[in-house]
Amino acid sequence: MEVLEAIETRRSIRRYQPDPVSHDLLVKILEAGRWAPSASNSQPWSFVVFTDPEVKRRITRCFLYGWFLDEAPVGIVVSVDPGLSSCPIQDGSLAVQNMMLAAHALDLGTCWINPGLNDEEVKVILNIPREQRLICALSLGYPAETPSKLRKRLGDIAFSGRWGDSILPAK
Repeated sequence: MEVLEAIETRRSIRRYQPDPVSHDLLVKILEAGRWAPSASNSQPWSFVVFTDPEVKRRITRCFLYGWFLDEAPVGIVVSVDPGLSSCPIQDGSLAVQNMMLAAHALDLGTCWINPGLNDEEVKVILNIPREQRLICALSLGYPAETPSKLRKRLGDIAFSGRWGDSILPAK
């Protein structure tokens, strides 16, 4: 799958088949995250992978959304060390996007789950150091759904020279 195709066809997956994800595929996805750009090449991210059903249930309860995490074969919590980068949130988000696109290219699905309800409990469950900041949890597995969403038109969101002047030529 080419990069532009992966970008245009990736969707958030919230229903998963029970099939396990191979270690080799998981490593490829984590490698994609590792190769993300970061401010001053700081690479402030860490990835904690978990597959144990009880751990998935406990972590699912720590998030306001993401009820589907415990149904996915794999969960990944992405955190960053804010002391390593001038832009840790952006850096961590870039790593997550790389992983989401890599998973899609490997016929796997993901969904970003926002932290925020009980981050400290997630850190305790996964032994993540207190100074780390959670970026998200990713659910990961083979999709059991094919969602489709329309996108805004480029001419409505991209401007040339100043806000409101569409980048696209008038028809």
